[in-house]
Amino acid sequence: MPELDDIALLKQFAETDSEPAFAGIVSRHLNHVYSTALRSAGDPHAAQEISQAVFIILARKAKSLGAKTILSGWLHRTARLTAANYLRGEIRRQKREQETFMQSTLNETADEAWRQIAPLLDDAISKLGAKDRDAIVLRFFENKSLGEVGAALGASEDAAKMRVNRALEKLRKFFAKRGATFSAAIIASAVSANSVQAAPAGLAKTISAVAIAKGAAAGGSTLALVKGALKIMAWTKVKTTVFAGVVLILAAGTTTVIVKNYGHHPRVKLQWTPAEKDLFRQESIARMNQSKQWALACIMFAADHQNQLPKNFEQLKPYVRGNGLSSSNWEFVSGGNLHGFANVSKTILFREKELRPSPGGKFAKVYAFADGHVEVISSLDGDFAALERQRGFLVQPAK
Repeated sequence: MPELDDIALLKQFAETDSEPAFAGIVSRHLNHVYSTALRSAGDPHAAQEISQAVFIILARKAKSLGAKTILSGWLHRTARLTAANYLRGEIRRQKREQETFMQSTLNETADEAWRQIAPLLDDAISKLGAKDRDAIVLRFFENKSLGEVGAALGASEDAAKMRVNRALEKLRKFFAKRGATFSAAIIASAVSANSVQAAPAGLAKTISAVAIAKGAAAGGSTLALVKGALKIMAWTKVKTTVFAGVVLILAAGTTTVIVKNYGHHPRVKLQWTPAEKDLFRQESIARMNQSKQWALACIMFAADHQNQLPKNFEQLKPYVRGNGLSSSNWEFVSGGNLHGFANVSKTILFREKELRPSPGGKFAKVYAFADGHVEVISSLDGDFAALERQRGFLVQPAK
């Protein structure tokens, strides 16, 4: 099977430094790696650098990959981790964030579905289990038949079909929660038709030459990207659930704003002009993007300090570049050992100190959680302490 050929080629390269063997792997998988990087970075030049870094990592790890490794799935995950490391310093507001934030009408066609799910696709895939993720990548990124998917996963064709369908249903639910409501069939059609784009001509040859040398001839920024991605990959082995949140907050620079409503407060402004609503939306996106960087920085800090979270924002400055977020607007509420948290997705890391008026007669605050995700939450009565109890949020003060 092709997947066994991948491992055979990788073994040949690991044992003999065979350039043709590694070039064959690059040629076979570059388009899907490049496309994953392009969706995450949103920039062709950044996608090329990320792709280069991924194959350098592969060259360095060739000897350690087992015979049962699904290389296409491994490359997809590595591309996501490498893109996450790149985006740590490159997160920027994009127009599609506003479109996602304000999206209210849906047109159930493959083209419209792709326009809405493309910014979310890699996030959604990263949240699947390993076998579901490999099945989706093999089926829709590699265009394998169900029989080939089953053979690669060590299952029958019928079992592969069931796994792919279950994974599609999980993706459908993920997208639906974020306002992109399409059937599993439409999602499958959209992903199959659009998920892989051709990488620039000549990139495979360049990547093969540099990666075979373990990155010796790579540029400084590429080597820094490799180092950072390898560090994150090592961290995920220790705390996989933590990084699931980190990936979530870094996909393609896309912000998904989750808003919950509770109660009513008579003092809040009820009528907002379109210009005021637009300004609030832009400010909320900016605050979320900035707080995402702080949340990622907290996790990176913990990885460097025996899982201990920072005690203040000053400690995070080495991990954050160009973040205009003023720490005076925020407060840490949890600290200590990150691994000691019972539920990282419910444990608040930091939050805005002061509530802000928002459209519809509500108040809003931004919360960052220990799994790395960020939410904008609104309340009509301004009682955020009661809201936190109602939603089961947790706080773990530093000891």
